[in-house]
Amino acid sequence: MPRFVVAEREGAEEESSSEEEQSEEEDEHEQEEEHADEQEAGDAGQAAADAERAQSNGQAGMSGAGGAGSARGKLKIQLGGAKGKLVCHVCGKSGHCAGFIGSVYHDCPNKPCYLCKKSGHTTMTCPYRIAPEHGCTPSAATSDGVLSAVRKRERDGRRREVQLEPKRWQVDAAVLRLHSRRCTCLEFHPTKDNLVLSGDKKGQVAVWDHIKVYERTVYPMHRALTNNICFFDTASALSCASASSDGLLKVFDIETGLDNVIIDLNPGGWIPGVTTEKSWNMLYGLGACGERGLLITGDTRGCLHLGDARAGKAVGRHQLHKKGNKVNSVHVHPVDCNLLLTGSNDWTARLADLRCLTSAHCEPSLGRKAGSAHPAQLAQLAHSKVVNAAYFSPVTGGKVLTTCIDNRLRVWDRLVGVDGPPDREIVHSHDFNRYLTPFRAEWDPKDPNERLIIVGRYISEDFNGSALHPVDLLDAGSGRILTQLVDANLATICPVNKPHPRLDMIVSGSSRSLYAWRPAAQEEAEGGGRARSASGALPGPSSGTPRANGGGSSAGASANYVFWDVGDDEKKKRRASSGGGAEAEGEDDGDIEGWEKKKKKGGGSKDKGKQQPRKKGGDDEGKGKEQPRNKGGDGGKGGKGKAPK
Repeated sequence: MPRFVVAEREGAEEESSSEEEQSEEEDEHEQEEEHADEQEAGDAGQAAADAERAQSNGQAGMSGAGGAGSARGKLKIQLGGAKGKLVCHVCGKSGHCAGFIGSVYHDCPNKPCYLCKKSGHTTMTCPYRIAPEHGCTPSAATSDGVLSAVRKRERDGRRREVQLEPKRWQVDAAVLRLHSRRCTCLEFHPTKDNLVLSGDKKGQVAVWDHIKVYERTVYPMHRALTNNICFFDTASALSCASASSDGLLKVFDIETGLDNVIIDLNPGGWIPGVTTEKSWNMLYGLGACGERGLLITGDTRGCLHLGDARAGKAVGRHQLHKKGNKVNSVHVHPVDCNLLLTGSNDWTARLADLRCLTSAHCEPSLGRKAGSAHPAQLAQLAHSKVVNAAYFSPVTGGKVLTTCIDNRLRVWDRLVGVDGPPDREIVHSHDFNRYLTPFRAEWDPKDPNERLIIVGRYISEDFNGSALHPVDLLDAGSGRILTQLVDANLATICPVNKPHPRLDMIVSGSSRSLYAWRPAAQEEAEGGGRARSASGALPGPSSGTPRANGGGSSAGASANYVFWDVGDDEKKKRRASSGGGAEAEGEDDGDIEGWEKKKKKGGGSKDKGKQQPRKKGGDDEGKGKEQPRNKGGDGGKGGKGKAPK
């Protein structure tokens, strides 16, 4: 590991800016080095050690070694020096250290690579980081034979192979601090292109209009994490289902917030002194079969629960996975609703037939041997670690994509071959789940070739001196990265990402906020700027600054970036209410009691038309002033103030 000189100064000089920015780990290494110097110096060099300690604390005027002379000594602090006095906190050995140096992370050379989990190299020199498609077997090309041509026609129909071209994306709109806790799931409305639903760790469900930006509704739906949400009735498109860690499966109306409990795994609630973590059951994965009005959800004990949304009750429970392992994802085949795909903590993804699932409890005591497969199981997809997600391809359902925390995305090109090894393993950084929502790779439903994958990345990259965590667009056929979505307005990790089923847009959930990505328009990339139209539609974001790495990645901010900070608005409401303002009781979105009062009347906590979103970019003229509403022109461009009500 290279040697880094952090500071070099005279004893009477003040602390430099580089020393002020050192991490706590570097401070510990400095103390260990000073302690070693004191032991080696002995009694004869006690005065020299005192002088060095005084200089490290910023004191001046101390004497040199042995107290003889008044010459001021120099202090050098080195990381990874040749003396081998530093101790790595990762492996415990001396001679090197691990951690961030600026915006670049240096890992321990004595440990396996954090990305591919193999020894012999570091993360910075990992071949999968340099070329993500390294070692990935591309899709097999068909020969010119008649049999191969007929097989391809029967398999793919008349679909024409389209070459995936990289695009340049930027954050076009955002709602900041929409939730009170981190975002856990996203789902687009099946018919209204402008609405996106999101759940958070506190149990809230939010409905956000990404076109108007400032219009949103938040419902306190659960008492714990909202792990998954999905629409199941495409006819009315108003009913949505949610599965939560409080053990409830609910169906609610997105306009009124009125809900109906379908499944309750903990009917007695949490009883202090009686209920324990082992006895408490939670729901995670959630899928829907609209043709049957059936909701399928997985719990923390490896069971699948079936609920009838029309009758409003549970109709079955089945032990599909190993006991004590939660079912993280449930997905129904997009063409054949009889097929079901699940991913679990038992290191497997399983393909099942819904027709074989009956209302009886399939327990070993009812005739099935312990450890044997469920009668409905068709195939078992083995993995090396926990499977966070498993999805069918969105158009034909003929492919399978799984996300495993061993930093591998696995792709099966044929549904009939899922019981064997995957056709492709793509090495990708997504194995960090502590204090984060688990990463889940998603298919792009608009891609007719079923090759585009969207997934967030944990390991950061250096973009113009900033450590950013990209959202990667991958080619499932070759494993290569098509585009890295990075933006200066988004510096946090994006574990939750959802591509729009009809529009060219991706919404990312990062911490408590939501960000809408759109491709940069060509005229915007050349420096021109466009504002919103009078109807409120977004004609396309601008490109801002040029791409940092080229080829579809940029760290610059969009000149047409519009955002709304919910936290600032709520603070003003609280100040107004505390000062005797005219704000109505329960108007604050964090006031659950007020929401419950309004819920009886059929309403949730809404903020519609109260203020215009903020807009970044453009000229600085009018900065901080109140701007008029922007209706189809560039008036008020660049202003950060709020429009009058």
